[in-house]
Amino acid sequence: MRKRARLALAALPVGAVLSLPSAAWAWPIPDKGDPFTMTVDRIACRTNTVRVTLRNQTRQLARYDLRADSRTVASGSIPARKAVVRTVKVRPGSGVEIEAYSVNTWGPDTLIDSERVRNDCPWGRRLPMTGPPLDLMAKLATAGGLILTGGVAWFYGSLWPRSRSPFT
Repeated sequence: MRKRARLALAALPVGAVLSLPSAAWAWPIPDKGDPFTMTVDRIACRTNTVRVTLRNQTRQLARYDLRADSRTVASGSIPARKAVVRTVKVRPGSGVEIEAYSVNTWGPDTLIDSERVRNDCPWGRRLPMTGPPLDLMAKLATAGGLILTGGVAWFYGSLWPRSRSPFT
């Protein structure tokens, strides 16, 4: 009975993992009816900008409005089956929500895609390494600590197990 109980308890987490879905889709999933798609590249640390590519999927002109934190950054139209690339500035140490809207003349603008971009590039320039390598210093400190510990252990080892007691 104990072996069966142990096997059942061991199989319980495995069964729970296998019963869960393997992948969860993040919103938004590109719709088949969207006139264009948006892809955002990695941030360019030198210029503090990010490239946004808008690719037209239809055989007709698509009008767009590109916004960063609800401010219009670029607007225009994408030729049929072509792509346009726009750059968006991101301040160092902050982030922006980039949203692509399809512009309609007969109704409100439609959100096509949005993505949060964070500029976590190092601020300023790094100084050149001028001192000794840090791993060498760590090894020397460890060796010195071991020698000191060994010396203390040797000293107390020579004192402690005395053959005669000082109290007699």
